[in-house]
Amino acid sequence: MSGHSKWHNIRLRKGKVDAQRGALFTKLSKEIILAARSGSPDPEANYRLKMAIEKARENNMPMDNIKRAIARATGAEKGSEIEEIRYEGYGPGGVAVLVDAATDNRNRTAGELRFLFSKHGGTLGETGSVAWIFDPVGVLEIDPAGASEDRLLELALVDGALDLEYGEPVTLLYTEPTMLSAVRDALVQRGVRVTAAYLGARAKVKAQPPKEQLPAVLAFLEALEDHEDVQRVFSNLDVADAELAALA
Repeated sequence: MSGHSKWHNIRLRKGKVDAQRGALFTKLSKEIILAARSGSPDPEANYRLKMAIEKARENNMPMDNIKRAIARATGAEKGSEIEEIRYEGYGPGGVAVLVDAATDNRNRTAGELRFLFSKHGGTLGETGSVAWIFDPVGVLEIDPAGASEDRLLELALVDGALDLEYGEPVTLLYTEPTMLSAVRDALVQRGVRVTAAYLGARAKVKAQPPKEQLPAVLAFLEALEDHEDVQRVFSNLDVADAELAALA
């Protein structure tokens, strides 16, 4: 098991994931804008938009905010152009990182992320510099709701599901990219609560930095995830449960 789901859960327990509601709403609005622009502004005809709206509603985002984001995507409401950009690089301990960002100023975002990489002893690379380390996957975030790992594995035995990373309060299920919506719908029909669904990346080559470098690695990943333009961070960090828990 990689350190991705473990670190995600540690952050949830610490209350560090989008602790400021304003920052959370900004990120959710950007995802809605990008989703609506990538297809139909009708969520029933645009799966990505449907998932973005569901996540926004689950986080108590007002419907007016959601409607404004969709209107901005369609040009019905004025606003700066939002674009998706993926950044790649290495952090401390040789950890490879993919950063998915949504920004209205790519020069500003690139400069700020370059600064974060440098500040934490990493290096922001060129396109393709670390992408080869990752495979594209669909990612489902699941609320285990007290179910055991064996039970969730049983429920996740559907076409297109690849692997399960069990954790609490969030379990990650990886899928074939083209099967994301089908697997999500199958799980929902089986009574599983899916809290997020998106296209992401999973490392096929793992990095295990020395124990003494772990605090620096985690501080780096946290700084990236806290940046207002960053939507998601994927790394190839692999760390033992005990080591990660000791640093939480």
